[in-house]
Amino acid sequence: MSIESLEKGPQLTQVARLRDIVAKLRAPDGCPWDREQTHASLRASAIEEVYEMIEAIDAGDDPHFKEELGDLLLQVIMHAQIAGEEGRWGLEEIAAEVSEKLIRRHPHVFGENRLGDSDAVLKQWDEIKKAERASKGAPANASALDGVSNALPALMRAEKVQKRAARVGFDWQELHAVVEKIREEVSEVEQEIKANDRGKLEDELGDLLFAVVNLTRKARFDAEILLNQATNKFVRRFHALEAETARMGRALPDMSLAEMDVIWERVKEGE
Repeated sequence: MSIESLEKGPQLTQVARLRDIVAKLRAPDGCPWDREQTHASLRASAIEEVYEMIEAIDAGDDPHFKEELGDLLLQVIMHAQIAGEEGRWGLEEIAAEVSEKLIRRHPHVFGENRLGDSDAVLKQWDEIKKAERASKGAPANASALDGVSNALPALMRAEKVQKRAARVGFDWQELHAVVEKIREEVSEVEQEIKANDRGKLEDELGDLLFAVVNLTRKARFDAEILLNQATNKFVRRFHALEAETARMGRALPDMSLAEMDVIWERVKEGE
């Protein structure tokens, strides 16, 4: 396969062109690094590309966003190429399977069943997925929490578990009830600090985090986004604290916490 055959042209869609480029890279006379890759070796790269895409979304950087989507597409095509070389499946099979799944799970769009809001859609989605699992031999008494990946980031996994439980009615009715639960968890954390029991403190801190995620979910916010925003705000203010301290001819390690706090409050007021 020559580079000329991979040039842009009407004879190839750009997705087909990318697939041919990856095939060339994986060929015996291709790139040694690309030929060595496996599904497992590409795992870390896939995670990294997802986070870089999220960073581009958060930054509102459209050119970077497009670039990172391309890198994600490359990951998919690499995995499809590796599987195809092993005679398992390829990109066409991947696309066909997800297309059929989308049609199957959206009877309110591709069928006669009409739904009025997203809550009804999500309830129907869960029912269809449950039926799919049953058709594959899953037990009839499968948990409502089945299918939530253990590999998700902790905040995202907690939120998904809580949403699954809420869909079957296991949920707080009002926001203030979740706030009361958080107060209860804070009180238990304080008790374990006083008792100096690190084992129980660890457990109670986990419960407190879980309860806070519950509050953000119930308030219809995304815990991952909120925590990231709060972290960005802290970073911004800390940089301002460092800059102000430098202007004073001081260094943070030589200052007391009370001195730093005065500047910190000044930074907050100036925002």
